[in-house]
Amino acid sequence: MDDSEIIQLYFARNETAIEETSKKYRNYCTKIAHNILSNFEDSEECVNDTFLGAWETIPPKTPAKLSSFLGRITRNIALNKHDYYMAKKRNKTFDTILDELNDCLSSPDNVESQYEEEQIAESISNFLLKINEDHRNIFLRRYWYSDSLADIATRFSISESKTKSVLFRTRKKLQLYLMKEGYIL
Repeated sequence: MDDSEIIQLYFARNETAIEETSKKYRNYCTKIAHNILSNFEDSEECVNDTFLGAWETIPPKTPAKLSSFLGRITRNIALNKHDYYMAKKRNKTFDTILDELNDCLSSPDNVESQYEEEQIAESISNFLLKINEDHRNIFLRRYWYSDSLADIATRFSISESKTKSVLFRTRKKLQLYLMKEGYIL
């Protein structure tokens, strides 16, 4: 079943929408959640919450791309769960990824408003559109999907060392770009 048919099921409030969404996107959403949480049970819980979130959000929203819509819900739920675990100091895996970006981004204490956060997000998006497509995809696989260095290297047929190098250089370029845009880092 294609995405537009699944979305129509949501609008008709037909519970088959959740079943079809699960068939098509369960593995995708589970991978996103597991990359953040490193725990299968918590990942499954996030995926189930994602499907419930989609049910509650469609309608009124009509996602342009269902996979991105579900990926974003999953990622946000997993990040919230990660924050909960970090408060209890239970998960260390995802922290490495966040630490890599610390030099490029200002801390939440330096960001005074949601408007500024949106402006930074827009600047990052603009930066990503300006860089080499492979470097952009490597960056997104690491920092959006939380893929491991080994998974990224395999996906792009490069060494882990090359992957680290691309990520390091891209972070440095991002840092310079944001400084030129007027963000104090």
